[in-house]
Amino acid sequence: MMWWYGPGTGGWAMALMGIGMILFWALIILGLIAVIRYLQTTGDRPREERATPEELLAERFAGGEIDEQEYCQRLDTLHGRSGPAVKR
Repeated sequence: MMWWYGPGTGGWAMALMGIGMILFWALIILGLIAVIRYLQTTGDRPREERATPEELLAERFAGGEIDEQEYCQRLDTLHGRSGPAVKR
């Protein structure tokens, strides 16, 4: 019997080619499953909420890092108010 791959191709070579083809398709399918799962999980993550500048300033004031006068000055600066800070 004549094979397309030449006379040296025997049963073991045909078996290895069959196993190789099964492994190839298994890797393709597993890769697709991994990509689909990755895309599904990244879409479910909640977006990180950033604190506003006013909230950060209030946290610093509450933590004692800045005093009331500095808090009011910086708050006025954030809101675009010029002039001396009004004591609240």
